[in-house]
Amino acid sequence: MEGSAIFKPRIFLSYSHKDEELKKELDSHLVPLKRSGKIDTWNDREIIAGQEWNEEILAELNKSEVILLLISKDFIASQYIWEKELQIAMSRQDKGNAFVVPIILKSCLWEDMPFAKLQGLPRNAKPVTSFQDRDEAFTEIAIALKKLVDYIYDSKK
Repeated sequence: MEGSAIFKPRIFLSYSHKDEELKKELDSHLVPLKRSGKIDTWNDREIIAGQEWNEEILAELNKSEVILLLISKDFIASQYIWEKELQIAMSRQDKGNAFVVPIILKSCLWEDMPFAKLQGLPRNAKPVTSFQDRDEAFTEIAIALKKLVDYIYDSKK
């Protein structure tokens, strides 16, 4: 790439607030990728006082190269996620403007959802919460996301 700016894929985390703790665990496992300068992440907790939350979420969703869908029954039940975030994410995926990656956090009925056609994580769609050691699941996810980010970076060269 030319110029002094280094391309760093932006990762948008789409999740239900009821899954906040699992989102935080995942984000902790992504710290090595952040510290090495490979990624930036964004989630709605970064909206500051006085900003219009809907506008900020949609702006970040539209500029992120990777969109992680943190799947649980609460994610699927969220009207906002269903009507806004998921529609934009899947449209961007279908147009080749972003990579959408379902992360199966908890057991739920998701096989008929629009994102079911996409390769998700962890392997074999095993929910994170069904691992005896959740760090094992989140490490597997972080490694797979590193591979995706490297792929995106290489394709931008």
